[in-house]
Amino acid sequence: MSKYHVFVIDDNETTLNALQLALERAGFKVTTAASWEEVEEEVRVSYKGDEPFDVVVLDLMIPKRSGFDILRSLQVVLSPMPPVVVLSAITDVNKKLEAKDMGVAKYLTKPTTPERLVKTIRDVLM
Repeated sequence: MSKYHVFVIDDNETTLNALQLALERAGFKVTTAASWEEVEEEVRVSYKGDEPFDVVVLDLMIPKRSGFDILRSLQVVLSPMPPVVVLSAITDVNKKLEAKDMGVAKYLTKPTTPERLVKTIRDVLM
């Protein structure tokens, strides 16, 4: 079975490291980015290596460019656009609706368990 490629975007390095470890233990290939500049670079690397992302895990509270801004940009440059799982501390219903309107597959609120994130990712991939 080939590994699914998960792109995790979160500005908190501790969170990124924990998510990467949990997802790799679950058998996923993981790429991480903590800023818009890193997102741009990882998208370039992904396409050069012909290793597209199968799913994106996205935080919404990222300095300089919000997660929504990053999502809009990814929707322009990624083809096909993989499913997106938002993992955010934002609990506002309007933000959840905005995410849904933008095509987000699932919205998880932080904190969550590694098991719940892995199950959610597997659900959107099936």
